[in-house]
Amino acid sequence: MKISLYDTTLRDGNQDRKITLSLADKLQMTRLLDAFGMDYIEGGWPNVSNPLDVEYFKRVRELKLTHAKIACFGSTRRPKMLPEEDSLIQALLESEAPVKTIFGKSWDLHVSDVIRTTLEENLAMIESTVNCLKKHSDEVVYDAEHFFDGYKANPKYALETLKAAERGRADYLVLCDTNGGTLPWEVEQIIAEVQKHVSAPLGIHAHNDSGVGVANSLVAVRGGAAMVQGVVNGYGERCGNANLTTLAANLHFKMGGDFFSGNKMPELRSFSLETDQIINLPSDVRAPYVGEAAFAHKGGAHIDGVMKIAHSFEHIDPHAVGNDRVFVTSDQAGGSLVVEKLKAIKPGIDKRDPIVAELLSVIKERENAGWHFDSAEASFKMLVYRHLGLFEEPFETLNYRVIEDKTLQGVSISQASVKLRIGSEISHQVSEGDGPVNALDAALRKAILPHFPYMNTVRLDDFKVRVLGSNVGSDASVRVWATFGDENEQWHVTGVSPNIIEASWLAIVDGLTYKILKEEKKNL
Repeated sequence: MKISLYDTTLRDGNQDRKITLSLADKLQMTRLLDAFGMDYIEGGWPNVSNPLDVEYFKRVRELKLTHAKIACFGSTRRPKMLPEEDSLIQALLESEAPVKTIFGKSWDLHVSDVIRTTLEENLAMIESTVNCLKKHSDEVVYDAEHFFDGYKANPKYALETLKAAERGRADYLVLCDTNGGTLPWEVEQIIAEVQKHVSAPLGIHAHNDSGVGVANSLVAVRGGAAMVQGVVNGYGERCGNANLTTLAANLHFKMGGDFFSGNKMPELRSFSLETDQIINLPSDVRAPYVGEAAFAHKGGAHIDGVMKIAHSFEHIDPHAVGNDRVFVTSDQAGGSLVVEKLKAIKPGIDKRDPIVAELLSVIKERENAGWHFDSAEASFKMLVYRHLGLFEEPFETLNYRVIEDKTLQGVSISQASVKLRIGSEISHQVSEGDGPVNALDAALRKAILPHFPYMNTVRLDDFKVRVLGSNVGSDASVRVWATFGDENEQWHVTGVSPNIIEASWLAIVDGLTYKILKEEKKNL
């Protein structure tokens, strides 16, 4: 059976207490999710009280998505009101999202005590809302909120709510374990009963409050669910949502699931890490499949077993998800993946070449210092091209500095000066900016633009800073992660230093120099 993956990171994930996504974050995540092959991307809940999401649905129309369908999210109409009269429903229509996802009440307790209406009116609210949205949408997804709790309390009524959505012509009926308290065998039993009463395709939306969000989702698919909703890396309110990263891997490797992004599994780890970078949270080293420790072996017997027969201690080949095994006691990590990447840059390179061992040592040293090349592929390529002598530096940095000043009106002004040697010329430029990074970026561009006019197409799309390690004082090292883009693509760079200005400068230089490398090496 064909399975659709429905991502709700931009809404449910954004409800995580540690996450606040900006408009730029949401647009960047949309590009990433589409590139990975998600079938649906739920962008948020557009209404007057949420202007950021209203703007998102305007801006997302400008993106050239290759596969994903954009969905907006909202609720059924309010009691004793026609959908056409409800401003919340009108906001969904005005979003122009091709897919509308709405939730309705399945639990009679919520109907009587939360929205305080009759059971009959709730059924009418579901049917009329779905029907109204269906007239103006490619698809309507109905999320049956608190369905499993509602079914356990009053199975007959919970089923009637699904039938109401089906009468309204919903394309999917998604069963939600909103409180996250249902266990897998309950999910299995309830889905089997539901299928006796409705014919529309079912979906599953599981929260992780009992630690079984992924298990419940897999059981639901095994029972016939055709849509799986979740959040990349399992972010979300309270204990989070079903981890869509783990789900995708399990569906592909363990269940032979047929879904569009199944052929993207070798990119799973980088996809997960890049999501963490955009959201600006540390990656979970113990995350199944994609975590740094997912294939780490410490202890002689385990290492000996893996060396002899890899699958004796590994449930899948780590390379199948873009990860690598780590032998902790022998301190060998990531070597084979790096060699494969080197071969992509310089075909025919021999892994026994001393320069390869030297480069691996440099990469490992920088990774240990916090550079994190997995989510900064452009910086990785720059390092390799430089170390292998495949690229001549387009300019030499002679000096740079940033001055912070404050006007009499209390406005902070950043001024950066940059001195470069470009060929036989010396260029000394000064720029002001909204903060030191903006000022440095502007001064550097001013210096190199006359020599590389195509640089005026390069954008700085995102910029994040993270303190590294356990030392969180003012003397701690920081990692800067930045996203640059042009009219064709985006690329990610990183810089690490105890000095935040130096870390920023390293990232900016890599980001702009990579564009020059791209122009010289058209096959990048």
